[in-house]
Amino acid sequence: MKKYLLVLGFIALFSCAKKQEKATAETTAAQEKCTDTTKGKSRFEMYEMSEMAALMEKMYADNQKLKERIKKGEKIGEFPSHFLEIHKAVMTDESDNDAFFKSQADVFINSQKMIYEDPTNAKQHFNDGVDACVACHQVKCAGPIQRIKKLYIK
Repeated sequence: MKKYLLVLGFIALFSCAKKQEKATAETTAAQEKCTDTTKGKSRFEMYEMSEMAALMEKMYADNQKLKERIKKGEKIGEFPSHFLEIHKAVMTDESDNDAFFKSQADVFINSQKMIYEDPTNAKQHFNDGVDACVACHQVKCAGPIQRIKKLYIK
């Protein structure tokens, strides 16, 4: 019986050692896939936002704050002039800066300006601006639509 247990112990030890070797080999293989061995540099590149993507992120953050001020009935403040950069910010794909985009950008800017010019109807103007974003993104870049829709004031 002792010999039988001893043999089982060696088999278990041997199989664990093989699993460790296999795991080490797999890890090394994965690391090699991520590294360009001819240059010794990582193949992963940091994503860099286009000017337009960065501007849209800033506008989204500004509108989240504005939404809360409108809901609470607080003073709205002044129209953020950096929103006007939408007409000249460099896009990831410059072919997207077409007549449709320009017209939707104008609708968005006009809706945003109306929030500050007519604060008694700020909620409606704000939601009109969100509508313009959604309408444009349905044609140009659908990815952020669900996120944009969270801006609506109900």
